[in-house]
Amino acid sequence: MIGIISLAGVVVNNAIVLLDYTNLVIERKKIDLGIDEEETPDINIIRESVVQGGKTRLRPVLLTAITTVLGLLPMATGLNINFVKFFTELDAEIYFGGDNYVFFSPMSWTIIYGLTFATFLTLIIVPIMYFLVRKGQLRFNRVKNKLKSK
Repeated sequence: MIGIISLAGVVVNNAIVLLDYTNLVIERKKIDLGIDEEETPDINIIRESVVQGGKTRLRPVLLTAITTVLGLLPMATGLNINFVKFFTELDAEIYFGGDNYVFFSPMSWTIIYGLTFATFLTLIIVPIMYFLVRKGQLRFNRVKNKLKSK
């Protein structure tokens, strides 16, 4: 459970930052094109903004995932190094397993596999779903405006 909770924090943070940046790109394009704040942008502007947001946030999301996975691998495999003995007697006593391995290994593997899958979701599925929702909003607004004009 601790692994799942910590995983949720990283994933939600990545998704929020990605969508926030995409919204920022949309707002900047509206200002550049002279579109009113209240007016809904064209679907092409939204598509370009989603692609630009994904390109810009690709590296930070991947780096977060890769560094977390690499940082958790020693804990997941139970790697133990005696640093005190290494610096005093030059014998590191490197071994795998130990008492902490029983608790931390399942938690680490949960975060590793979950973060790997969630990175895919964050970079591919979240922008697609965002685009589809915005496209649905545009269609709904068009139908609503047609009904108002009648």
